[in-house]
Formats: sequence, structure tokens, C-alpha cells
Amino acid sequence: MKHLIVATLAALSLNAAHAVEVAGVKFDDQTKVGNADVVANGAGLRKKAFFKVYAMALYLPEKQGDAGAALAAKGAKRISISLLRDLSAQQFVDALQEGMAHNHSEAEMAALKERMKQLSDALLAIGEAKSGTAVQLDWLPESGTRLTVNGQVKGKDIAGDDFYKALLKIWLGGKPVQDDLKQALLGKAS
Repeated sequence: MKHLIVATLAALSLNAAHAVEVAGVKFDDQTKVGNADVVANGAGLRKKAFFKVYAMALYLPEKQGDAGAALAAKGAKRISISLLRDLSAQQFVDALQEGMAHNHSEAEMAALKERMKQLSDALLAIGEAKSGTAVQLDWLPESGTRLTVNGQVKGKDIAGDDFYKALLKIWLGGKPVQDDLKQALLGKAS
């Protein structure tokens, strides 16, 4: 019996060692998105001025160290965000829209406008996101971008691989919201 307990504890500590931790938030090293297995590509911390805003992890079908390869990866994907401070839904929406606009031309933004409104409306319906709120933006190839907040699906899935890539560019594009966060999501330690 004693050996079983020791073996169980050793297995648990081994599993814990594989989890990714950022600012006290633990992200699993792998998870399922729909029916697909995905792995944590990288994780990092979004800061604004002196404030920690959120911890996030990027999940892909297989690890990619290059932003272009991560954006082009086929299959299910996940952006997992854990808020580290209270935000209004409007602040979160504004930040997403600003990050998207920095990485797309006006014509590209026009093509994304209705789908961004769909995502924004789903987020705004939440009202306020307290510290500790878990937000997931999943790419499900069969149905589109799915927003989940604290385990609850919000709104309808949003069609188009181009829309999910546009979201990813907020963090992985040519003008990411934070350079060291981009590097961390690509699995490159700073």
C-alpha cells in the first residue's frame, strides 16, 4: 500500500511538472478542443504599464516556434486567457479590436467587421470580467471560433478560418500587443 501511495504521488508531481504556470495561473500542457488533442505551444503574461492584465496560453495541434507556422497550422486551436485584474467587457472588447486593427489593413478589417461585432456582442453580454475569469477562444474547423467564459459557451460559433487567424494576429502578428508575450506564446523563453 505504501508503495502505491509513493507511486501515485510521484505520478502526480510528474504531471504537475508538465503544466505551464504563468503568474500563478496553471495551464495544462495538453487539452482537447472539440475532439482534437492540442498541446500548449507557449504561455505568457500580458502587462500594461505596471499592471498584470492576464496570463494566456496558446494551444496548437503541434508545437510551432514560428508565428507564420502557428498561424498556418491546420486543425483545432485554443487561446486560453485568465484575467489577473477586473475588466469591463467593453475594455476587453476594445483591446481585442485595437490589437486586430494594428495587424490588418482597413479593407481586411472591413471584411472582418460583422464577425468582430458578433464576438463583441457575445463579450459585452457578459458585462464585467472579474479577476480569475477564464476566457477561451477555440478554433473548431467544423464550426468556427467558439467563445467560452468560465466553462460556458457564449454566443454562436463564428465562421471563417480567416477570423480566427485575425484573432491570433493580436498576439502573433507583425505588430503584436506585446513582443515578449508573442515570444512566450511561440515557446521562446525571455
